Amino acid sequence: MSTPALNDLIELGAIAEAQGLQGQVKVRPHSSDPVALLSSKEIWLSLIPRKEAGVAAAIEAASLRSYRVKQAKMHSGTVVLALEGVTDRDQALALKGARILVGRDAFPKAEKDSYYWVDLIGCYAKNLQGEDLGQVLDVTENGAHGVIALGDHMGGTVRQLVPFVKEVVQAVDLPSKAITLDWQLDW
Repeated sequence: MSTPALNDLIELGAIAEAQGLQGQVKVRPHSSDPVALLSSKEIWLSLIPRKEAGVAAAIEAASLRSYRVKQAKMHSGTVVLALEGVTDRDQALALKGARILVGRDAFPKAEKDSYYWVDLIGCYAKNLQGEDLGQVLDVTENGAHGVIALGDHMGGTVRQLVPFVKEVVQAVDLPSKAITLDWQLDW
């Protein structure tokens, strides 16, 4: 298998612990509904921490290792994976802390009016009056719904937090990277 480009891989979680004696790993998913992680047949692991200062992309790409997923299931809020080649607890413990990345093309197709948060990051938001609200810098969950952080991508400065709910979100055009919101600049 050839290693995909880093910008084609999406981080979906991290290995938290070994599970049992057969080499399964317990994964702390980044999403409350880890459908992409549960349906992936191949994952990539990186032992380099996220946003490690001074680590060149070439070094991180060289550190990636692919694994075929034999089984994936939910268990007590975590995802338990059985990986090909990981057959005992010691091998599973050696992977503790590894970041799990999956190719974006392996994600299941999103349902109508549903979006993968990773696809929203980088979109430009405008309100109904055509005023620029900023670029989506991050998407988080607050328990009731998603929240998009809008701001300046170059500076990374968040200007507004906007609920990602149907009453506010009027249109999402992923190919154009555009979102129309019923929201004002001074809210």
